[in-house]
Amino acid sequence: MIRALCLAEDREAIWHLMRDSADYIWMEREEPPLPYLVDEFFSDAPPGLSAADGYRAGLFEGERLLALADLSFGFPNPGDSYLGLMIVPAAARGTGAGKRLLRHLEEVARSKGAAAMYLAVLDVNPRGRAFWQREGFAPTGAHGTVTLGQKTQTVQRLGKPL
Repeated sequence: MIRALCLAEDREAIWHLMRDSADYIWMEREEPPLPYLVDEFFSDAPPGLSAADGYRAGLFEGERLLALADLSFGFPNPGDSYLGLMIVPAAARGTGAGKRLLRHLEEVARSKGAAAMYLAVLDVNPRGRAFWQREGFAPTGAHGTVTLGQKTQTVQRLGKPL
């Protein structure tokens, strides 16, 4: 089942997922998962957008959260959607969980009138880049740096028409 996430109701499940994703959190931030990341997941948004206007979703198997993502609308341009974060813990990678959640997010983006979906992939994440490219995302030529936690890294924007 895929459904919208709520901070008050899903805090514990999200915290468990982040702890189970310590390898990704370390790669992204060079720090272990910390509780503030749950709040950050609900408050982060692309430049010029409000987190309140985004959509945060989770893929559940029974009560267990297998994957989560946040999607914003109107970035980088009006009419676009932007996938800010999608985390699939190591134990669920390769099971189709990421693909299932992505398909759902694409449907949501289309229902909001988005013509394309964009995301930024960390240069230190070749496995993630390979997943996104298999799913039809291609480099847009946009790149830059991002600071997450105490770590600054290079990112490349990928995009896909919807």
